Amino acid sequence: MKIICIGRNYSEHAKELGNEIPDKPVIFMKPDTAVLKGNDFYIPEFSDDVHYELEVVVKISKGGKYIQKESAGKHYEEIGLGIDFTARDLQSDLKSKGLPWELSKAFDGSAVVSSFFKKENYNLEALQFSLLKNKEKVQDGNSKDMIFSCDDIIAFVSQYFTLRVGDLIFTGTPKGVGKVNENDILEGYLGDEKVIDIRIL
Repeated sequence: MKIICIGRNYSEHAKELGNEIPDKPVIFMKPDTAVLKGNDFYIPEFSDDVHYELEVVVKISKGGKYIQKESAGKHYEEIGLGIDFTARDLQSDLKSKGLPWELSKAFDGSAVVSSFFKKENYNLEALQFSLLKNKEKVQDGNSKDMIFSCDDIIAFVSQYFTLRVGDLIFTGTPKGVGKVNENDILEGYLGDEKVIDIRIL
């Protein structure tokens, strides 16, 4: 299983980090060891500025290569939510040197993944999701604001990577990302249903 992540897929998030709005999906990867086991996230010793980034996650149910956008919907049946934890201080340092981001994005436990739910129960063109930090809403997203839709992403990614059953695609985060501190509680909501409940240690 591989985890394919899309950066800067919400224009307001790109702006809040001072990045240009992309004309093609920005791709990075996480290994399967990035998936958080359990509900406790430990801030890694190499960062003093870990940020949460809540995202809609697509689970591939049918593999393929060179998938056309028109048929992309046949390649996933379930969606969920995820948190892409990012060591922002490390990422900024790597970016300033023109180096890849993986150390800041792909470390162990950096990918929170909720349970998955049948996509037919949701309107994927206007999917509302949100993140609460210590009971205060910090991110409030809607898939209608994506620059590239789930189907756009699958079509684009599959030009470069063969997609396989079980692969996960993190589709990008809306504005409102921020730092986590010890003892914070993060709760992710898909619509009105809580699907993520994480403690920061």
